[in-house]
Parts: sequence; structure tokens; C-alpha cells
Amino acid sequence: MWLNNILETIGNTPLIQLHKITKDLPCTVLAKVEYFNPGNSIKDRMALKMLEVAEQEGKIKPGGTIIEGTSGNTGMGLALAACVKGYKCIFTTTDKQSKEKADILKAVGAEVIVCPTNVEPTDPRSYYSVSKRLAAEVPDSWYVNQYDNLANRLAHYEQTGPEIWEQTEGRVTHLVVATGTGGTIVGAGKYLKEKNPAIKVWAIDSYGSLLKKYFETGELDQKEVYPYISEGFGEDFIPANYDMSVIDEFTKVTDKDGALMARRIAKEEGIFCGYSAGSCLQGMLQLKSHLKKDDLVVLIFHDHGSRYVGKIYNDQWMLERGFLEMKTFKDLINGRGTQRLITLTPLQTVADAIALMKKYDIENIPVMQEGNNIGAISEGGLFNKILNDAGIKTQTVLSVMEKAYPEVAFDTPVERLSVFINRENGAVLSKDETGAFHVVTKYDIIQSLAK
Repeated sequence: MWLNNILETIGNTPLIQLHKITKDLPCTVLAKVEYFNPGNSIKDRMALKMLEVAEQEGKIKPGGTIIEGTSGNTGMGLALAACVKGYKCIFTTTDKQSKEKADILKAVGAEVIVCPTNVEPTDPRSYYSVSKRLAAEVPDSWYVNQYDNLANRLAHYEQTGPEIWEQTEGRVTHLVVATGTGGTIVGAGKYLKEKNPAIKVWAIDSYGSLLKKYFETGELDQKEVYPYISEGFGEDFIPANYDMSVIDEFTKVTDKDGALMARRIAKEEGIFCGYSAGSCLQGMLQLKSHLKKDDLVVLIFHDHGSRYVGKIYNDQWMLERGFLEMKTFKDLINGRGTQRLITLTPLQTVADAIALMKKYDIENIPVMQEGNNIGAISEGGLFNKILNDAGIKTQTVLSVMEKAYPEVAFDTPVERLSVFINRENGAVLSKDETGAFHVVTKYDIIQSLAK
């Protein structure tokens, strides 16, 4: 039996148990993996619902234009619906969102306008303001306004909440959501609490967002607001979709902790998810002292990791922001323990070099003279020479050696070492604090980056 269109694949996403990261918890932890939706995020649900309600209310006519400010995922859901239903799309987004998100929106036919992040929502340059202005200027357009459009939370009340209840056979005790517009946490949370008022709903916020402070005090404190890197959750105002009475607890997660946890989920659980999923699990772990043996926790994993390959899954991006520890030449040496540097002198023979390579299972040997690095012998270089002249074994190292390996500072980052290692140079040398030489090879660097 086939489906009529791609929109019929929205929903009924799987609940997947986490094992490795949560192994020390007393309870069961399940992830509602929303990237199984056709647009690879939970936003497909509310995007379609908001459009259907708008059609019912006559707010958009055939051939009209959908206009919305989006971090990317809502736009994707709207764009898919527009493809099927015959609408045009114009989306505004912020310059902190990953390039992949904008590129994907363009791929499905949307026009994308990138606006600055670090401005007030009321600033005419903000992606909120630009989308509102376009809605007033573009004929036959409909401004979605996912933040204040209550069909957003209705989608999760009608779909996400019931799915979780049915999939857990009513055993769910906690719902954990990295929350932005409020639609998912309020809609799903309200449904679940109607089924069982004892269910706890936990919201995960970002540093730089005012949601947690507002939840705790009712105060809109703009001092809480500052630029942050985390994507897809947190707000600098309170969308109309919020009903704070549904939420039991708020906790904030740092940009770094959320990014590192997303990478752990991918490597340890095999679930290639986005930034908010990492923050969601990290936030739950920050509240783990509240969990008991028979609890069943459901986390919302909003979207797919492909949206973030240029960011949290890119080592260089992570290093530039201090999210990854930068390994150096010194770290590589310390990590492999005390090993004597094997060297050759210029007057030793090629046979001596071959014997050392076999004995110590190494491919690169520096040639030293009176403590100076003057040349090198490599397995690859010798192989080519011996093929051309089998009698070369009796010759001196001086007569066949290659150019000396480059020397670098002892604290040179591992990522920089790759610049010095190429087909001609199989290793890099450095002196420690005592003046003793150490060597790092291509294999050492590969091993380090693979960890």
C-alpha cells in the first residue's frame, strides 16, 4: 500500500532506549527520535498543522506565499507542505544558524533571508521583524508566526503526546524537552498530564535565554539575554504557546555541554542527532538526582545531525570555540609513555637502519650528528632505493638519507602537525623542556584524532 504524498509520513516516530550514556541511572531513558519525520525534525508536525488550520480559516489561498521566521526546521516542514500543496515560501533566519539549514531550505524551493542574531526582537533587522514586514508587503501571503500560533502546541497535543502515551503503554513518568517556541513541551506535556497528573515535565533552556528566569519569577529580565551558540531552543521573549503551569522544572545547559553531549549520543548510542538533543540529555542528567528506580523518562530528540555537520560535528569549529580540548605534540608524547627515541648516525649502514626498523617496528628514524637533526631514513624511501639497487645495504646512511624531519615547538597543536607531514616528511621532531628530541609520526596523529 502506497502513500499519497510525503506529508503522510509525518509522525509515529520511534522511541529508542538509551543504554551507554545513561547506564548509571536507576531508571529507563527513551529518546523520541524525531528525525524520522520526512523533514528530519519534529517541526514537520506543527508546520503541517499550522498550515491546515490556516487553510480552514481562509488565511491562505491557493498559490499564496508562506512567510515565517525560522531557525531552519519549521521552515523545512512548511516547505515540504508547500511543495505538495502548491504554495511559495519566504523564510527569514539568523546568522547563527548552520549554513546547512539554509541550503536545505533553498533545495526545496524556499527563498531564505539571513538576518543578524545579536539584535532585539523589535529591531527592524531581526528575523522576527523582517518576516512581519514581508508579510505586510507581499500580496496573498500568510505570516505563520509559530511562536504565537496556538496550532503549534495543538499539533503536539493531538499527535506527540498521544504517541508517547501509547508507545510507553502509559508508563511514562517524565517528559524532557529542550524548549523554544513552547509548542512541543506544552502540547505534549498537557496531554500527558491529563492522562496522569503525576507525570513531570522538565524544560531545558540555554544560557542567554530568559525562559528559566521567567518560569521561576514571572519577570521578563532582559539582563538574562545575550548571544548564545546553541540552536533550536531558548528565547529572548515569551511566545504565546507557553503555559508555564504545564512545566515542573527548568534547567539551563551551556553551549559546550550540549555540543559535546550531541557528539556522545552519535558515537555511543548510534543516534546522529542535533544540538538540542545533546542539550536535552545533558539537562536531564543535571536533574538526575530526582529520578527513581521505576521511572520511565522520555526525551525529545528534535532533529538530525546532518543540520550541524559544519558546526558541532566539525572538530575545527569545536576547537575554535574551546569546546574540544586541544591536544599538542607534548600530549602525544606523554600519552604513549616513556619511549627512547631511536636514531641513526650518518656513518651507520643501511643494514643497521633496516635492523632497527624491524626490531622496534618503526618506519621513520631521524639521523643525528652531535645532537643535531641532519637527516632521516624512512621505510618508504629505503624500499624504493633497494628495489633499484639490492647492494645498497652496505652503504652508509649519509649516502642515502632523506632531508631532515621538520622541527616544531613542543606545544604545537596536533591539528597543526598535519601541515608538516606529507609524502616527503613522514614525521615531525620536537625538543622537550630538557632539550631531548621526540618524534611524532603520521600514525601517531591519526591515532590521536580517532580517539
